[in-house]
Amino acid sequence: MTAALKRYGVGILAIAVTVVLFVIPLLFMALTAMKDRREANKLEFSWPTNFALIENFQEVLSARRFMLVTAFINSTILTVASVAIMVILAAMVAWVLQRRRSRWNPLINFLILSGLIIPPAVVPTIWVLQGLGLFKTLPGLILIEVAFGLSFCIMLFRAFISTIPRELDEAAVIDGCGPVRLFFRVIFPLLRSVIVTVIVVQSVAVFNDFQHPLYFLPGDANATVQLTLFNFQSQFTTAYNLLFMNILLITIPPLVMYLFFNRQIVAGMTAGAVKG
Repeated sequence: MTAALKRYGVGILAIAVTVVLFVIPLLFMALTAMKDRREANKLEFSWPTNFALIENFQEVLSARRFMLVTAFINSTILTVASVAIMVILAAMVAWVLQRRRSRWNPLINFLILSGLIIPPAVVPTIWVLQGLGLFKTLPGLILIEVAFGLSFCIMLFRAFISTIPRELDEAAVIDGCGPVRLFFRVIFPLLRSVIVTVIVVQSVAVFNDFQHPLYFLPGDANATVQLTLFNFQSQFTTAYNLLFMNILLITIPPLVMYLFFNRQIVAGMTAGAVKG
């Protein structure tokens, strides 16, 4: 009995911590989203006496001229474009850094690490966007998301590329492949597991981003899903039933991605770390 407890004790503890930290808050959020405003304002962990799930959903969806629908469209465009650029650009940079050694590599490595450590400067970034004519535009925010997520992606790709034998590159060059064809026909297909990891992790990060859209893409027409939380809370009052319904709606897409791609995320994270 003691041996069994020692063997499964860590797993049981991990499950208990997961339930306390994730499942219970999610259940509380779902229950509150089903209540009417009077009952939701009590913030009690209880079964709703009057179900208002449909009414809350309709009110959240139609609030401020269907702002949530516009926000989902903006967030989808932002996420797809940013992650696509990150995957292609980070894979290319990581391949060049891993395969071609030069005196500039230490400086480039320092800049990549700086991108993970140094916090973003809001005011100078706004000045740069204004100078480029990209402030308060979706393309400008896409560039911001790419810039702040690129360092993490490069490190993941570089760790995995280090496990790919150089003989593959040499064989492709002998067969007449140029650099672009070598990368996209030989190297890029081998990065499938880490590509899935980058796509899922960065998609969730960009979709859930609150700070960057708030600073660099103001305006109701430019709202992303996280900014719609302001629709139901103010300085003096908060409609908790609508607020939690809104949170529930914008939580579903990232949660579904993690549930479907959990194994691929772990495989992509560990492949480069173990083999590299």
